[in-house]
Amino acid sequence: MPHKLRKIRKTRGSRTQGYGRIGQHRKTGSQPYRKANRHKQGWSYVTTYEPDYFGKHGFTSPQSLHKNTNVINLAKLEALTTKITTTEGETPTIDLTSLGYAKLLGTGKLTKPLTIKIQSASKTATQKIEQAGGKILTEPQETGE
Repeated sequence: MPHKLRKIRKTRGSRTQGYGRIGQHRKTGSQPYRKANRHKQGWSYVTTYEPDYFGKHGFTSPQSLHKNTNVINLAKLEALTTKITTTEGETPTIDLTSLGYAKLLGTGKLTKPLTIKIQSASKTATQKIEQAGGKILTEPQETGE
């Protein structure tokens, strides 16, 4: 076995691993947030070959940072039917926009025919609701103007 590996196994737990307290091997290795040598002795490499290494790049739209769509799946909708239902005619109606939901997704099964009021719904959700005998009433989204 090479001597270097034996030495490092022996010195596990010591502070300097046998290299002294004055900084031999101080410049090697990498910090967790940047590549090694980019700030000090590798600076000429950065200026020559990677001039855009530092700094912020691009633009992030502020709307995309704050866009949270409150979604609900058909599986949770099935549990809501026992709690909140208002009947209009034969099929129960659930107003999901008043409950704070913006989109209906199609994960899960629907056993009862329902009339659902919501801003938007996925294709699979609309297919499953129509197969169960219900319908979706989509409302246009409100803009904050």
